[in-house]
Amino acid sequence: MKHLHGYRKLGRPTAHRWAMLRNLSTSLVEFERIETTLPRAKAMRPVIEKCVTRARHDNVAARRRVANVLTTDEAVSKIFEVIAPRFKERAGGYTRIVKRGRRVGDSAQMAFIEFVDFKVDG
Repeated sequence: MKHLHGYRKLGRPTAHRWAMLRNLSTSLVEFERIETTLPRAKAMRPVIEKCVTRARHDNVAARRRVANVLTTDEAVSKIFEVIAPRFKERAGGYTRIVKRGRRVGDSAQMAFIEFVDFKVDG
């Protein structure tokens, strides 16, 4: 048996899944908090954590590796200039997933994924 091996496939082919994770990661960097389904948030967490870890060391190679994941130049600039310096002293665990409840249409479990230092205005 192959229990606990592999990764979340999210019912999508590889290219579609990777594009979706890249888009979600870019949105998280731009807005610092997004709402998505719980499985998507859990699948995206390692992708964005690795980007932030790599962005803590600002050099050309790191920028190229992060640019392979994030889809916009603005997001790449923001992760290097704004987000990564905030986590310079943190060893890991840059994001948190907060369960929100179920979506009305299909009863999917929803969640917020946000950076740990995100402050809600209001």
